[in-house]
Amino acid sequence: MLTVDGSRVHVVDEGEGPPVLFLHGNPDTSDIWRGLIDRLQPNYRCIAPDLPGYGESGAAPDFDCSLEHLAAFVDGLVRQLGLREPINLVVHDIGGQFGLAWAVRHPEKVRRITIFNTAFSPDYRWTRLHKIWRTPFLGELVQRLTNRRAFTREMKKGASRLTSEQIDRIYDRITPAMKQMALRFFRATELSHFEGWDTQLRGLASRIPMQVLWSDDDPYIAPEFADRFGAQTVRHFQGYGHWLPLEATALVGKELEDFLARAG
Repeated sequence: MLTVDGSRVHVVDEGEGPPVLFLHGNPDTSDIWRGLIDRLQPNYRCIAPDLPGYGESGAAPDFDCSLEHLAAFVDGLVRQLGLREPINLVVHDIGGQFGLAWAVRHPEKVRRITIFNTAFSPDYRWTRLHKIWRTPFLGELVQRLTNRRAFTREMKKGASRLTSEQIDRIYDRITPAMKQMALRFFRATELSHFEGWDTQLRGLASRIPMQVLWSDDDPYIAPEFADRFGAQTVRHFQGYGHWLPLEATALVGKELEDFLARAG
């Protein structure tokens, strides 16, 4: 457990070698990276925090969800971990907002970037579920009424290959504090806030190796956004849902290993 800017943060830290920082999305925890960490930790130091308010981590009462502060939070985490060499960054979903904002602000601290399905563009449009979460009282009501069956139905949308066991593991880690944090995060996020950050990220892609591993059957983020990052490598995968690191661990694990091992 670390304290970063007033938030108590639980961190998985395994293996030795060049550091790889994994940042999960919603409604996940560091557990989403377990398969990839098991694969990489013989050759890399794999670091995966539970983001503030998620899993075993608590969020500071005044936790600021702006991109500027998300970048500062990640930088504080990096400093607390004593990481002094450039870091390999792997992000998914809202973990991308944390990690990519940090990369824009601290490019000298980044070695390589791998992006799974992540919205980081002012052209993104909220889904129906996101609009519900962003609506006061209605969002709280839906969160309260979402039982295991309804949660499983939502997670199975698109071409999801998540197993019932995987979905249960995610559901069992959801806490009331995590539900509140999700509502807080989505209500604080305005799509216009990505203006400028997205162009800076594309500029960063011309200097730092970046790959995108994208499921085209994601019901939340369209395939067109995979090409918005300016990455040198974009891989599109058909027949998977939003949770590609869980649905195709061996497949994307090989892609990630090859990418991290490249010279330059």
